[in-house]
Amino acid sequence: MTAAVYRVRTAHAADAPLLAEWAAAMALETEHKQLDHDTVRAGVATGIAEPAKARYFIAMQNASVAGSEVLSIPVGTLMLTTEWSDWRNGDWWWIQSVYVPREHRRKGVFAALYKHVETLAKDTPGVVGLRLYVERENANAQRTYEALGMQDEGYRIFFAKT
Repeated sequence: MTAAVYRVRTAHAADAPLLAEWAAAMALETEHKQLDHDTVRAGVATGIAEPAKARYFIAMQNASVAGSEVLSIPVGTLMLTTEWSDWRNGDWWWIQSVYVPREHRRKGVFAALYKHVETLAKDTPGVVGLRLYVERENANAQRTYEALGMQDEGYRIFFAKT
């Protein structure tokens, strides 16, 4: 059996409804949070329109439909944000809003997205590394990240709602 090949592309404004749907599905699945769909749609649309806030990437897979017709379908996404590090005089790229629909999981979709972003980071002056956060109980995701060479930095995240 051959491994699937994914093409990773930058998200466009027309992708916002799907990415918002996936963001809400991810929040419900991982944190049991119901998000306001209008707010999420607006947030994704803003992120796509303003790359300084966020950059979205989508993994695409070719699929045969009705005989010989081939369509490219979205099979996963992630969002990048940046954090300035005065310690390193450079930017950390944070991987966020990762979502792969269940039927496409464990098939290399996230690995394709990660490798795409990793290559961009290595080719972009001033980027000092990639980071992400993961739910403590999400062992499958943690194994995936470790298999790609990421390591647990031992931080805990605290927040204050404003």
